[in-house]
Amino acid sequence: MKNITLSADDVMIENARKKALKNNTTLNALFREWLTSYVNNANSANELDNFLNQLNVKSGRSFSRDELNER
Repeated sequence: MKNITLSADDVMIENARKKALKNNTTLNALFREWLTSYVNNANSANELDNFLNQLNVKSGRSFSRDELNER
């Protein structure tokens, strides 16, 4: 596992540590959880794009501003 350095406001860090402690975890564990979620969500979007490209799905035509505003 690799260490990284992040910068944040001292008060925010202290408040985050207190909140993590109340939830029986650490700020480090919360960051790893967030990072995993962030990466997985980005990969999901890429996987969907790749899947749609394999199916040769194309979007429809572009609409003019007037067409989009018609009711």
